[in-house]
Amino acid sequence: MDPIADMLTRIRNAGLARQRTVIMSYSKMRFAIATVLVRESYLAAALPSPDKKTFTVTLKYNPDGTSFIQELVRQSKPGRRLYVSVGAIPRVKNGLGKAILSTPQGLLTDKEARKKHIGGELICTIF
Repeated sequence: MDPIADMLTRIRNAGLARQRTVIMSYSKMRFAIATVLVRESYLAAALPSPDKKTFTVTLKYNPDGTSFIQELVRQSKPGRRLYVSVGAIPRVKNGLGKAILSTPQGLLTDKEARKKHIGGELICTIF
């Protein structure tokens, strides 16, 4: 089972069910992805528990009650890793969405990776 895909599915399902928070088991990668989503304003907060076994993600909603996250798709999978060079980084929804990449300089969005002129593994896309 893919833990990152599980995390993204939990966030997607919580948004559809209009839940305010989601509790997930902690890993550095999952928490880093949640931190990037908070930094890009797709989530309200991501807070680890004191024992670092779980972390809580707080979702963000529009004034009409719909989730900020309309589409969240896992791109690179354990059975088929997807690596992209800087020239091949996709523009999600013509620049309205974001792509999250795992690079040698940490997790970056597509815009940050293009600015630093660095490619990496395409983790997921979000809109």
